[in-house]
Amino acid sequence: MKARLCVILLFVVICLGASLVCLGMSEIYHLVLDGSINPVSKDLVLRGIKQAEAANAGLFIIELNTPGGLGESMRDIVIAELASSVPIVVFVSPAGACAASAGVFITMAADVAAMAPATNIGAAHPVNLLGGAESDQDTTMTKKAENDAVAFAKSIAERRNRNVEWAEKAVRESSSLTASEALSNNVIDMIAGDLDELLTRLDNYVLPGGQVLHTAGYEVKKILPSLRERILNYLVDPNIVYVLFILGLYGLIYEFFHPGIGFGLAVGGLCLILAFFGLQILPVNIVGVALILFGVVLMILDVFTPTSGILTTGGVISLLVGSLTLFNIQNRAIGLSWATIFLTVGTVTALFVLILSKGLLIQRKRPVTGKSAMIGAVGNARSNISPSGKVAVKGEYWDATSIEGPIHAGDQVVVERVEGRKLLVRRK
Repeated sequence: MKARLCVILLFVVICLGASLVCLGMSEIYHLVLDGSINPVSKDLVLRGIKQAEAANAGLFIIELNTPGGLGESMRDIVIAELASSVPIVVFVSPAGACAASAGVFITMAADVAAMAPATNIGAAHPVNLLGGAESDQDTTMTKKAENDAVAFAKSIAERRNRNVEWAEKAVRESSSLTASEALSNNVIDMIAGDLDELLTRLDNYVLPGGQVLHTAGYEVKKILPSLRERILNYLVDPNIVYVLFILGLYGLIYEFFHPGIGFGLAVGGLCLILAFFGLQILPVNIVGVALILFGVVLMILDVFTPTSGILTTGGVISLLVGSLTLFNIQNRAIGLSWATIFLTVGTVTALFVLILSKGLLIQRKRPVTGKSAMIGAVGNARSNISPSGKVAVKGEYWDATSIEGPIHAGDQVVVERVEGRKLLVRRK
Protein backbone atom coordinates (compact mmCIF):
# COMPACT_ATOMS: atom_id res chain seq x y z
CA MET A 1 0.00 0.00 0.00
CA LYS A 2 2.79 2.38 0.92
CA ALA A 3 4.68 1.51 -2.25
CA ARG A 4 1.63 2.27 -4.38
CA LEU A 5 1.16 5.63 -2.59
CA CYS A 6 4.80 6.56 -3.24
CA VAL A 7 4.44 5.76 -6.93
CA ILE A 8 1.30 7.92 -7.17
CA LEU A 9 3.00 10.83 -5.39
CA LEU A 10 6.04 10.55 -7.64
CA PHE A 11 3.80 10.56 -10.71
CA VAL A 12 2.01 13.69 -9.46
CA VAL A 13 5.32 15.47 -8.81
CA ILE A 14 6.60 14.60 -12.28
CA CYS A 15 3.39 15.85 -13.87
CA LEU A 16 3.48 19.08 -11.86
CA GLY A 17 7.12 19.63 -12.81
CA ALA A 18 6.41 19.07 -16.47
CA SER A 19 3.45 21.45 -16.26
CA LEU A 20 5.61 24.14 -14.69
CA VAL A 21 8.25 23.71 -17.36
CA CYS A 22 5.65 23.98 -20.09
CA LEU A 23 4.15 27.00 -18.37
CA GLY A 24 7.55 28.67 -18.21
CA MET A 25 8.19 27.99 -21.87
CA SER A 26 4.79 29.22 -23.03
CA GLU A 27 6.10 32.67 -23.88
CA ILE A 28 7.93 33.98 -26.94
CA TYR A 29 9.88 37.19 -26.47
CA HIS A 30 9.87 39.65 -29.35
CA LEU A 31 12.16 42.67 -29.79
CA VAL A 32 12.17 45.21 -32.62
CA LEU A 33 15.69 46.47 -33.39
CA ASP A 34 15.28 49.28 -35.91
CA GLY A 35 18.27 51.57 -36.37
CA SER A 36 22.00 51.56 -35.88
CA ILE A 37 23.80 49.04 -33.72
CA ASN A 38 25.19 51.02 -30.81
CA PRO A 39 25.76 50.67 -27.06
CA VAL A 40 22.13 51.53 -26.30
CA SER A 41 20.63 49.01 -28.74
CA LYS A 42 23.20 46.47 -27.55
CA ASP A 43 22.08 46.90 -23.94
CA LEU A 44 18.45 46.52 -25.04
CA VAL A 45 19.17 43.22 -26.82
CA LEU A 46 21.22 41.86 -23.94
CA ARG A 47 18.48 42.84 -21.48
CA GLY A 48 15.90 41.07 -23.64
CA ILE A 49 17.95 37.87 -23.84
CA LYS A 50 18.43 37.85 -20.05
CA GLN A 51 14.71 38.31 -19.50
CA ALA A 52 13.92 35.47 -21.90
CA GLU A 53 16.43 33.19 -20.15
CA ALA A 54 15.11 34.12 -16.70
CA ALA A 55 11.56 33.28 -17.84
CA ASN A 56 12.72 30.05 -19.51
CA ALA A 57 11.04 31.29 -22.68
CA GLY A 58 10.57 29.09 -25.67
CA LEU A 59 11.99 31.57 -28.19
CA PHE A 60 13.52 35.02 -28.53
CA ILE A 61 12.82 36.84 -31.81
CA ILE A 62 14.79 39.90 -32.93
CA GLU A 63 13.01 41.77 -35.73
CA LEU A 64 15.95 43.51 -37.39
CA ASN A 65 16.33 46.49 -39.69
CA THR A 66 19.74 48.15 -39.51
CA PRO A 67 22.28 49.90 -41.78
CA GLY A 68 25.05 48.68 -39.48
CA GLY A 69 26.76 50.08 -36.45
CA LEU A 70 29.68 49.89 -34.07
CA GLY A 71 31.83 46.78 -34.16
CA GLU A 72 32.16 46.53 -30.37
CA SER A 73 28.40 46.60 -29.84
CA MET A 74 27.84 44.08 -32.64
CA ARG A 75 30.35 41.64 -31.12
CA ASP A 76 28.67 41.85 -27.71
CA ILE A 77 25.30 41.02 -29.30
CA VAL A 78 26.77 38.10 -31.28
CA ILE A 79 28.46 36.70 -28.17
CA ALA A 80 25.15 36.90 -26.28
CA GLU A 81 23.37 35.12 -29.17
CA LEU A 82 25.85 32.29 -29.30
CA ALA A 83 25.79 31.84 -25.50
CA SER A 84 22.01 32.09 -25.08
CA SER A 85 20.18 29.14 -23.56
CA VAL A 86 17.01 30.35 -25.32
CA PRO A 87 16.87 29.79 -29.12
CA ILE A 88 17.42 33.08 -30.97
CA VAL A 89 15.58 33.96 -34.19
CA VAL A 90 16.65 37.00 -36.21
CA PHE A 91 13.97 38.15 -38.64
CA VAL A 92 14.97 40.84 -41.17
CA SER A 93 11.67 42.67 -41.54
CA PRO A 94 9.50 44.44 -42.71
CA ALA A 95 9.63 44.61 -46.50
CA GLY A 96 12.29 47.11 -47.52
CA ALA A 97 14.39 46.45 -44.42
CA CYS A 98 18.03 45.45 -44.54
CA ALA A 99 20.66 43.72 -42.42
CA ALA A 100 23.77 45.56 -43.55
CA SER A 101 27.26 45.69 -42.08
CA ALA A 102 26.91 44.71 -38.39
CA GLY A 103 23.46 43.32 -39.17
CA VAL A 104 25.06 40.55 -41.25
CA PHE A 105 26.92 39.17 -38.23
CA ILE A 106 23.87 39.42 -35.95
CA THR A 107 21.68 37.60 -38.49
CA MET A 108 24.17 34.80 -39.13
CA ALA A 109 24.72 34.24 -35.39
CA ALA A 110 21.05 33.41 -34.78
CA ASP A 111 19.82 29.84 -34.32
CA VAL A 112 17.27 30.60 -37.04
CA ALA A 113 17.80 33.35 -39.62
CA ALA A 114 14.76 34.55 -41.52
CA MET A 115 13.99 37.38 -43.93
CA ALA A 116 10.85 38.98 -45.27
CA PRO A 117 10.39 39.39 -49.04
CA ALA A 118 11.91 42.56 -50.54
CA THR A 119 14.66 42.73 -47.93
CA ASN A 120 18.43 42.36 -48.33
CA ILE A 121 21.49 41.35 -46.38
CA GLY A 122 25.20 42.05 -46.90
CA ALA A 123 27.80 44.80 -47.40
CA ALA A 124 29.85 44.17 -44.26
CA HIS A 125 33.15 45.61 -45.51
CA PRO A 126 34.95 48.06 -43.17
CA VAL A 127 34.60 51.60 -44.54
CA ASN A 128 37.22 54.34 -44.18
CA LEU A 129 35.91 57.19 -42.02
CA LEU A 130 36.95 60.05 -44.31
CA GLY A 131 36.68 58.20 -47.60
CA GLY A 132 38.78 59.03 -50.66
CA ALA A 133 42.45 58.25 -50.90
CA GLU A 134 44.11 56.44 -48.02
CA SER A 135 47.65 56.60 -46.79
CA ASP A 136 49.75 53.46 -46.50
CA GLN A 137 49.13 53.38 -42.76
CA ASP A 138 45.37 53.73 -43.24
CA THR A 139 45.41 50.97 -45.84
CA THR A 140 47.29 48.68 -43.46
CA MET A 141 44.85 49.34 -40.61
CA THR A 142 41.86 48.80 -42.90
CA LYS A 143 43.36 45.52 -44.11
CA LYS A 144 43.82 44.35 -40.53
CA ALA A 145 40.24 45.29 -39.70
CA GLU A 146 39.04 43.50 -42.84
CA ASN A 147 40.92 40.30 -42.01
CA ASP A 148 39.63 40.36 -38.46
CA ALA A 149 36.05 40.84 -39.67
CA VAL A 150 36.45 38.02 -42.19
CA ALA A 151 37.68 35.62 -39.52
CA PHE A 152 34.82 36.58 -37.22
CA ALA A 153 32.20 36.17 -39.96
CA LYS A 154 33.57 32.78 -41.02
CA SER A 155 33.65 31.52 -37.43
CA ILE A 156 29.98 32.49 -36.98
CA ALA A 157 28.99 30.85 -40.26
CA GLU A 158 30.80 27.64 -39.31
CA ARG A 159 29.15 27.63 -35.89
CA ARG A 160 25.68 27.93 -37.42
CA ASN A 161 26.35 25.75 -40.49
CA ARG A 162 25.84 28.63 -42.91
CA ASN A 163 27.60 29.62 -46.14
CA VAL A 164 31.20 30.34 -45.10
CA GLU A 165 32.28 31.47 -48.57
CA TRP A 166 29.55 34.09 -48.80
CA ALA A 167 30.33 35.30 -45.27
CA GLU A 168 33.83 36.11 -46.48
CA LYS A 169 32.52 37.79 -49.64
CA ALA A 170 30.16 39.94 -47.58
CA VAL A 171 33.19 41.42 -45.81
CA ARG A 172 35.84 41.50 -48.53
CA GLU A 173 33.65 42.34 -51.53
CA SER A 174 30.64 43.96 -49.80
CA SER A 175 28.43 41.27 -51.36
CA SER A 176 24.68 41.70 -50.84
CA LEU A 177 21.83 39.25 -51.36
CA THR A 178 18.07 39.50 -51.64
CA ALA A 179 15.92 37.33 -49.40
CA SER A 180 15.47 34.62 -52.07
CA GLU A 181 19.18 34.68 -52.95
CA ALA A 182 20.11 34.43 -49.27
CA LEU A 183 17.83 31.39 -48.88
CA SER A 184 19.23 29.61 -51.94
CA ASN A 185 22.82 30.33 -50.82
CA ASN A 186 22.31 28.89 -47.32
CA VAL A 187 22.71 32.27 -45.65
CA ILE A 188 19.26 32.18 -44.01
CA ASP A 189 16.86 29.38 -43.11
CA MET A 190 13.48 30.65 -44.23
CA ILE A 191 11.42 33.49 -45.75
CA ALA A 192 8.28 34.77 -44.04
CA GLY A 193 5.97 37.62 -44.96
CA ASP A 194 5.37 38.82 -41.40
CA LEU A 195 5.67 37.80 -37.77
CA ASP A 196 2.55 35.60 -37.81
CA GLU A 197 3.79 33.65 -40.81
CA LEU A 198 7.21 33.34 -39.18
CA LEU A 199 5.68 31.84 -36.04
CA THR A 200 3.71 29.39 -38.17
CA ARG A 201 6.85 28.26 -40.01
CA LEU A 202 8.78 27.95 -36.76
CA ASP A 203 6.27 25.59 -35.18
CA ASN A 204 7.85 22.12 -34.95
CA TYR A 205 11.02 23.48 -36.61
CA VAL A 206 14.03 21.30 -35.76
CA LEU A 207 17.28 23.06 -34.92
CA PRO A 208 20.61 21.55 -36.01
CA GLY A 209 21.19 20.35 -32.45
CA GLY A 210 17.94 18.39 -32.48
CA GLN A 211 15.85 20.79 -30.40
CA VAL A 212 12.28 21.16 -31.66
CA LEU A 213 10.70 24.62 -31.54
CA HIS A 214 7.05 25.06 -30.61
CA THR A 215 5.17 28.28 -31.25
CA ALA A 216 1.51 27.28 -31.62
CA GLY A 217 -0.54 28.80 -28.81
CA TYR A 218 2.43 30.56 -27.26
CA GLU A 219 2.03 34.14 -26.03
CA VAL A 220 4.22 36.73 -27.77
CA LYS A 221 5.63 39.15 -25.22
CA LYS A 222 7.11 42.36 -26.61
CA ILE A 223 10.24 43.86 -25.09
CA LEU A 224 10.02 47.63 -25.25
CA PRO A 225 12.84 50.10 -24.61
CA SER A 226 12.70 51.98 -21.34
CA LEU A 227 12.38 55.77 -21.20
CA ARG A 228 16.10 56.03 -20.51
CA GLU A 229 16.92 53.81 -23.48
CA ARG A 230 14.62 55.79 -25.77
CA ILE A 231 16.25 59.08 -24.76
CA LEU A 232 19.77 57.70 -25.06
CA ASN A 233 18.92 56.18 -28.43
CA TYR A 234 18.44 59.70 -29.80
CA LEU A 235 21.72 60.76 -28.25
CA VAL A 236 23.72 58.04 -30.01
CA ASP A 237 23.04 59.66 -33.36
CA PRO A 238 26.32 61.45 -34.20
CA ASN A 239 24.46 64.13 -36.16
CA ILE A 240 22.27 65.06 -33.19
CA VAL A 241 25.16 64.97 -30.72
CA TYR A 242 27.30 67.13 -33.01
CA VAL A 243 24.60 69.78 -33.48
CA LEU A 244 23.93 69.85 -29.71
CA PHE A 245 27.64 70.24 -29.02
CA ILE A 246 28.03 73.18 -31.41
CA LEU A 247 24.81 74.85 -30.24
CA GLY A 248 25.95 74.48 -26.64
CA LEU A 249 29.29 76.15 -27.31
CA TYR A 250 27.82 79.08 -29.19
CA GLY A 251 25.00 79.42 -26.67
CA LEU A 252 27.56 80.00 -23.93
CA ILE A 253 29.41 82.46 -26.20
CA TYR A 254 26.17 84.36 -26.73
CA GLU A 255 25.66 84.53 -22.97
CA PHE A 256 29.23 85.81 -22.54
CA PHE A 257 28.60 88.76 -24.86
CA HIS A 258 25.08 89.41 -23.54
CA PRO A 259 25.34 88.78 -19.78
CA GLY A 260 22.34 89.02 -17.55
CA ILE A 261 19.76 87.64 -19.99
CA GLY A 262 20.23 83.94 -19.13
CA PHE A 263 18.82 82.60 -22.41
CA GLY A 264 22.19 81.61 -23.84
CA LEU A 265 23.30 80.05 -20.57
CA ALA A 266 20.14 77.97 -20.21
CA VAL A 267 19.97 76.77 -23.81
CA GLY A 268 23.72 76.35 -24.23
CA GLY A 269 24.13 74.54 -20.94
CA LEU A 270 21.26 72.14 -21.67
CA CYS A 271 22.62 71.39 -25.16
CA LEU A 272 26.10 70.71 -23.79
CA ILE A 273 24.77 68.39 -21.07
CA LEU A 274 22.82 66.35 -23.64
CA ALA A 275 25.82 66.36 -25.98
CA PHE A 276 28.10 65.06 -23.22
CA PHE A 277 25.72 62.13 -22.67
CA GLY A 278 26.09 61.22 -26.33
CA LEU A 279 29.85 61.80 -26.33
CA GLN A 280 30.17 59.31 -23.47
CA ILE A 281 28.41 56.63 -25.50
CA LEU A 282 29.90 57.23 -28.95
CA PRO A 283 33.56 56.62 -29.86
CA VAL A 284 34.99 60.15 -29.77
CA ASN A 285 38.33 61.40 -31.08
CA ILE A 286 39.74 63.81 -28.49
CA VAL A 287 41.73 65.57 -31.22
CA GLY A 288 38.48 66.40 -33.00
CA VAL A 289 37.05 67.92 -29.82
CA ALA A 290 40.23 69.98 -29.30
CA LEU A 291 40.15 71.27 -32.89
CA ILE A 292 36.52 72.36 -32.56
CA LEU A 293 37.26 74.23 -29.33
CA PHE A 294 40.37 75.79 -30.87
CA GLY A 295 38.35 76.95 -33.89
CA VAL A 296 35.77 78.61 -31.63
CA VAL A 297 38.53 80.36 -29.65
CA LEU A 298 40.11 81.71 -32.85
CA MET A 299 36.80 83.16 -34.02
CA ILE A 300 36.29 84.88 -30.66
CA LEU A 301 39.81 86.31 -30.68
CA ASP A 302 39.23 87.78 -34.13
CA VAL A 303 36.47 89.92 -32.67
CA PHE A 304 38.75 91.51 -30.05
CA THR A 305 41.92 91.63 -32.15
CA PRO A 306 40.79 92.35 -35.73
CA THR A 307 43.04 90.61 -38.24
CA SER A 308 41.06 91.21 -41.43
CA GLY A 309 39.43 87.79 -41.06
CA ILE A 310 42.64 85.74 -40.75
CA LEU A 311 41.76 84.29 -37.34
CA THR A 312 38.17 83.68 -38.40
CA THR A 313 39.36 81.80 -41.48
CA GLY A 314 41.65 79.70 -39.34
CA GLY A 315 38.83 79.09 -36.91
CA VAL A 316 36.49 77.88 -39.64
CA ILE A 317 39.16 75.51 -41.01
CA SER A 318 39.87 74.17 -37.52
CA LEU A 319 36.13 73.74 -36.94
CA LEU A 320 35.72 71.80 -40.19
CA VAL A 321 38.70 69.51 -39.59
CA GLY A 322 37.60 68.90 -36.01
CA SER A 323 34.07 68.07 -37.15
CA LEU A 324 35.33 65.58 -39.74
CA THR A 325 37.47 63.78 -37.14
CA LEU A 326 35.15 64.07 -34.15
CA PHE A 327 33.81 60.49 -34.15
CA ASN A 328 35.73 57.25 -34.71
CA ILE A 329 32.93 55.65 -36.74
CA GLN A 330 33.98 53.89 -39.91
CA ASN A 331 30.54 53.34 -41.41
CA ARG A 332 29.43 56.58 -43.07
CA ALA A 333 25.83 55.32 -43.12
CA ILE A 334 25.64 55.77 -39.33
CA GLY A 335 28.36 58.40 -38.91
CA LEU A 336 28.36 62.18 -39.04
CA SER A 337 27.14 63.28 -42.46
CA TRP A 338 28.88 65.85 -44.63
CA ALA A 339 25.63 67.76 -45.03
CA THR A 340 25.28 68.18 -41.26
CA ILE A 341 28.87 69.37 -40.93
CA PHE A 342 28.78 71.98 -43.69
CA LEU A 343 25.29 73.20 -42.81
CA THR A 344 26.15 73.58 -39.12
CA VAL A 345 29.57 75.16 -39.62
CA GLY A 346 28.25 77.48 -42.32
CA THR A 347 25.30 78.60 -40.19
CA VAL A 348 27.24 79.29 -37.00
CA THR A 349 30.02 81.02 -38.93
CA ALA A 350 27.55 83.32 -40.68
CA LEU A 351 25.78 84.11 -37.42
CA PHE A 352 29.05 84.71 -35.62
CA VAL A 353 30.58 86.93 -38.30
CA LEU A 354 27.51 88.84 -39.44
CA ILE A 355 25.70 89.30 -36.16
CA LEU A 356 28.11 89.04 -33.25
CA SER A 357 31.01 90.84 -34.90
CA LYS A 358 28.77 93.59 -36.27
CA GLY A 359 27.21 94.04 -32.87
CA LEU A 360 30.60 94.51 -31.25
CA LEU A 361 31.67 96.95 -33.94
CA ILE A 362 28.56 99.03 -33.28
CA GLN A 363 29.49 99.11 -29.59
CA ARG A 364 32.92 100.46 -30.54
CA LYS A 365 31.56 103.35 -32.63
CA ARG A 366 32.19 106.89 -31.45
CA PRO A 367 29.38 108.26 -29.27
CA VAL A 368 26.96 110.54 -31.11
CA THR A 369 25.84 112.51 -28.03
CA GLY A 370 27.60 114.39 -25.24
CA LYS A 371 30.95 116.13 -25.17
CA SER A 372 32.79 113.08 -26.46
CA ALA A 373 30.78 113.31 -29.65
CA MET A 374 32.30 116.76 -30.32
CA ILE A 375 35.83 115.40 -30.72
CA GLY A 376 36.70 115.29 -34.42
CA ALA A 377 33.66 117.34 -35.41
CA VAL A 378 34.11 119.96 -38.14
CA GLY A 379 32.78 123.52 -37.84
CA ASN A 380 33.34 127.14 -39.01
CA ALA A 381 35.10 130.02 -37.27
CA ARG A 382 32.58 132.81 -36.70
CA SER A 383 35.25 135.27 -35.63
CA ASN A 384 38.98 135.56 -35.69
CA ILE A 385 40.46 133.13 -33.20
CA SER A 386 43.73 134.53 -31.88
CA PRO A 387 43.91 132.65 -29.67
CA SER A 388 40.21 132.76 -28.62
CA GLY A 389 37.00 133.37 -30.50
CA LYS A 390 33.69 131.89 -31.58
CA VAL A 391 33.01 128.75 -33.69
CA ALA A 392 29.81 127.10 -34.97
CA VAL A 393 29.85 123.28 -34.61
CA LYS A 394 26.79 121.07 -35.23
CA GLY A 395 24.52 124.11 -35.30
CA GLU A 396 25.71 125.45 -31.96
CA TYR A 397 27.98 128.38 -31.07
CA TRP A 398 30.94 127.61 -28.81
CA ASP A 399 33.81 129.52 -27.26
CA ALA A 400 36.95 128.21 -28.86
CA THR A 401 40.72 128.43 -28.43
CA SER A 402 43.15 127.74 -31.25
CA ILE A 403 45.96 125.31 -30.55
CA GLU A 404 47.80 125.98 -33.89
CA GLY A 405 48.08 129.72 -34.24
CA PRO A 406 45.55 132.32 -35.48
CA ILE A 407 42.43 131.20 -37.36
CA HIS A 408 40.51 133.66 -39.53
CA ALA A 409 36.75 134.03 -39.56
CA GLY A 410 35.16 131.67 -42.08
CA ASP A 411 37.91 129.04 -41.89
CA GLN A 412 36.92 125.45 -41.24
CA VAL A 413 38.07 124.05 -37.90
CA VAL A 414 38.31 120.61 -36.32
CA VAL A 415 37.60 120.03 -32.63
CA GLU A 416 40.54 118.39 -30.85
CA ARG A 417 39.38 118.47 -27.23
CA VAL A 418 36.65 119.75 -24.97
CA GLU A 419 37.61 121.53 -21.78
CA GLY A 420 34.61 122.54 -19.73
CA ARG A 421 32.46 124.73 -21.99
CA LYS A 422 35.33 125.60 -24.36
CA LEU A 423 36.49 123.80 -27.49
CA LEU A 424 40.16 123.44 -28.40
CA VAL A 425 40.31 123.57 -32.19
CA ARG A 426 42.76 123.64 -35.11
CA ARG A 427 42.45 124.79 -38.69
CA LYS A 428 41.26 121.95 -40.97
